[in-house]
Amino acid sequence: GDARVRGQTGVVSERRGSYPFIDFRLLNNTTLSGEIGTKKKVKRLLSFQRYFHASRLLRGIVPQASLYLLDEDYLGQARHMLSKVGMWDFDIFLFDRLTNGNSLVTLLCHLFNVHGLIHHFQLDMVTLHRFFVMVQEDYHSQNPYHNAVHAADVTQAMHCYLREPKLANFLTPSDIMLGLLAAAAHDVDHPGVNQPFLIKTKHHLASLYQNVSVLENHHWRSTIGMLRESRLLAHLPKEVTQDIEQQLGSLILATDINRQNEFLIRLKSHLDNQDLRLEDAQDRHFMLQIALKCADICNPCRVWDLSKQWSDRVCEEFYRQGDLEQKFELEISPLCNQQKDTVPSIQIGFMTYIVEPLFERWAQFTGNTPLSENMLNHLRRNKAKWRSLLHKQHSSSRSNDHSGQVTGSQEQTLNEEETP
Repeated sequence: GDARVRGQTGVVSERRGSYPFIDFRLLNNTTLSGEIGTKKKVKRLLSFQRYFHASRLLRGIVPQASLYLLDEDYLGQARHMLSKVGMWDFDIFLFDRLTNGNSLVTLLCHLFNVHGLIHHFQLDMVTLHRFFVMVQEDYHSQNPYHNAVHAADVTQAMHCYLREPKLANFLTPSDIMLGLLAAAAHDVDHPGVNQPFLIKTKHHLASLYQNVSVLENHHWRSTIGMLRESRLLAHLPKEVTQDIEQQLGSLILATDINRQNEFLIRLKSHLDNQDLRLEDAQDRHFMLQIALKCADICNPCRVWDLSKQWSDRVCEEFYRQGDLEQKFELEISPLCNQQKDTVPSIQIGFMTYIVEPLFERWAQFTGNTPLSENMLNHLRRNKAKWRSLLHKQHSSSRSNDHSGQVTGSQEQTLNEEETP
């Protein structure tokens, strides 16, 4: 029933002026069904998928795929991995396989327990688990990058950052819970396309949020909807829950890449003036925003094997958007043209202009801890690796031009290259 119902509301193609209005549930379909478009003129204001799963969960229906139904060997390996969840080389892809696709739920349950949040906030364990499942199910598994595994990866990184002494010494249980929740839910119901695409196709979310932080606003509002539906925090005073909702919004909205310079300038000013006072809730919240921004884009700072998987996934998602734009005769967005934008060139630009400036400031804040040094070392090695691959691509391209012959694709070149 689940897949059948979602399939019926999967894609709606409806012309508004000269642009298509698209619902993005099944962007990776090779064909857009005209029959669905004509018979089912559905425009979802919030995630249909979220509503459907939340309704089932609130009726007490347990999802079929549960961690506890796994083979004991897999459970043992997953438990062993969780004992090392604070290590930077944590392999989230392996962990997701060991938990049968439940990496986000399993990780969150463990971290809420490790940080003492269940006891501190007197959370009901069944309700908490249901809420985590709602969050996990609201991610689109068909997205190569913006899916629940990415959310789990960001959450694990956030856990590492929350343990940095400079920050950990001042954090309250509320800070920790907000940091973990924001990391877990920061991309819920991501459609697999970016804000400019939503704007130029006149998507209803772009209109709703007036073209400003469209996706981030949607992630935040969807999270609040799930929190309220689950009644996870219903036992807390109203002013406390309202504050949690607002702070969650502030954290998730900080992940908008368009606001990168705003946060970098402010962080640089604080560090240069040495005026961060982490006893102050406002300064702690700002550093939580920075931590979440770091966690969200930390892939280039992971070990090469993990970093490359994420790079391939995010570029695949870009290329899918480009294919969709080409299909609807729209201008192909930057980084989304598979013929021109190669994975190495995209990654080198991303590392140089986005990742390096942020992580260098983060290392300055933490006092160049072992974790910060480790991340920067990985970043530099990975960047050198991508430069080597880019050079190899250019050499191969020149050779092909001279010979008039076409050899393997750029992607094959990437996959076959193994040396650091």
